[in-house]
Amino acid sequence: MNKHAEFEGLEVGYDIPALPGMDEADIQTPCLVLDLDALERNIKKMGDYARAHGMRHRVHGKMHKSVDVAKLQERLGGSVGVCCQKVSEAEVFARGGIKDVLVSNQVRDPAKIDRLARMPKLGARTICCVDMLDNVADLSAAAVRHGTQIECLVEIDCGAGRCGVKTTPEVVALAKAIDAAPGLKFAGIQAYQGAMQHMDSYADRKAKIELAVAQVKDAVDALKAEGIACDIVGGGGTGSYYFESTSGVYNELQCGSYAFMDADYGRILDKDGKRIDQGEWENALFLLTSVMSHAKADKAIVDAGLKAQSVDSGLPVIFGRTDAKYVKCSDEHGVVEDPNGVLKVNDKLKLVPGHCDPTCNVHDWYVGVRGGKVEVVWPVSARGKAY
Repeated sequence: MNKHAEFEGLEVGYDIPALPGMDEADIQTPCLVLDLDALERNIKKMGDYARAHGMRHRVHGKMHKSVDVAKLQERLGGSVGVCCQKVSEAEVFARGGIKDVLVSNQVRDPAKIDRLARMPKLGARTICCVDMLDNVADLSAAAVRHGTQIECLVEIDCGAGRCGVKTTPEVVALAKAIDAAPGLKFAGIQAYQGAMQHMDSYADRKAKIELAVAQVKDAVDALKAEGIACDIVGGGGTGSYYFESTSGVYNELQCGSYAFMDADYGRILDKDGKRIDQGEWENALFLLTSVMSHAKADKAIVDAGLKAQSVDSGLPVIFGRTDAKYVKCSDEHGVVEDPNGVLKVNDKLKLVPGHCDPTCNVHDWYVGVRGGKVEVVWPVSARGKAY
């Protein structure tokens, strides 16, 4: 009988991979498993770092898409709120009780702007990014229509080559337009250098972010000269937060993957030339998979294929062992090299996904494990919220 009312009517193996209190060995696969001890250590470590460097930390909700994880980051890491990339995703966090939500992206579609303008009624500070003047009037009209306030960050393209303005005069012009628009408030600058986060070399990442810092400082100084203050100068990711936090310009970090870690991020090197998943951060997220066939002597076939993960950043890595290697996948199968025949049918393997963000988005649940038992089962709250 289900002792947890929130899971009433859900069947393990059909609706949900596990229930609290179950043995870890009985979790149904493939599914996402969180090592709660490692997760909590990562969250506390980043929170301690941010506080020690006088930085706010706005965690990136697009990584885990989980209200429960975001609240854990608030409680254990002192995070000030979340970043999201889409309005519907942001609304999930606002409805879930997160009180400070940034859509670190542009919002241009009229229906999406209307939803954004209604978000403050959910009790959340609502912020978005702007990089074109004609967006300001649309945001303003929606905020006035709903009697709310939308705060706006001017996004600077500091190297990613996607959204954002390139010059300081553009930043100043946008900031002035936002400040003059009814229902809007200029809140600062968004300057996330996403293109360099996964560069293996610490020195290469440092060189890239130094260019970004100079660009952002010029904009902040120009705004100050115009009497315009920035509450937020935000950016910084798992591959660069130590640069932004010592820049003297940024005041808010936006790290996401540090909490879970994945195989691609794990390969980048710290200042001492050491992989960041070998000391700086721990692997806390795993794709649990089971051996379903061993008809070939030298290979095991597991139940986690393309539909259970994203391989855009490479194949997953088997955690904690070197005697087997995940080498190939199709829709529903993964091929594991097993040259010594160490695996058998129904053995479970913990895979470190190549890229955590899109992998999390194809699952409904996180199974949180501690001491060999399922402690919590959390929904991937914003799964599929791509609008």
